[in-house]
Amino acid sequence: MPSLPPLLPREVDGYLVELVKAQFADQVLTEMEIRADQYGFPIVGRAVGRFLELQARAIGAKRVVELGSGFGYSAYFFAGAVGDDGEVVCTDTDPDNARLAEAYLRRAGRWAPVRYHVGDALEGLADVGGELDVVYCDIDKDGYPDAWAAAADRLRVGGLFLCDNVLWDGRVAGLVPEGEPPERAAARAAVTDDIVAMSREIASDPRYISSVAPIRDGVLVALRVA
Repeated sequence: MPSLPPLLPREVDGYLVELVKAQFADQVLTEMEIRADQYGFPIVGRAVGRFLELQARAIGAKRVVELGSGFGYSAYFFAGAVGDDGEVVCTDTDPDNARLAEAYLRRAGRWAPVRYHVGDALEGLADVGGELDVVYCDIDKDGYPDAWAAAADRLRVGGLFLCDNVLWDGRVAGLVPEGEPPERAAARAAVTDDIVAMSREIASDPRYISSVAPIRDGVLVALRVA
């Protein structure tokens, strides 16, 4: 069987990124992207980042919790959405990522709304009181069902649950990319059912209207309506 094509062709992804760059360019973002490339660290990229910011701005979000923040790439976009008087709670188990995030976001002028919880993502979510405008999920994929269970009741009506990597290179639809190292292929296959379980649960929840934007590796958007 021939190798599967990318879910989004590189040319199309490049076009979307160029549209983002046409609106603004930031050396800090460029440096973060270079770091991610050098260390093989997964980031959402500019096209998805701008999409996340757009979703948050569209609902007037002021309180955002990220489940899985790395060194602050997606937080850059959420901080732009909520402004200095908003709140973006980042979570990650690695204190080095917290230090990097602060350094990058301070230089970008987007640190003011950010608070960084070093530790378990769901514990960080539990520590935040009150209703939330956005919960963004990008943790280890076997934790997706638990992330949804923890977030679903915390969002206000009109709030958003956003989740990255919900197409998982097409594995959620039974496609199997060729050419991957066996260990990576096995690890990704092992958590596919968790991504599918969460996505199906969200799709059947009467409190939410949801859809998947097939950007990069798929971004799930679920709007609470009841």
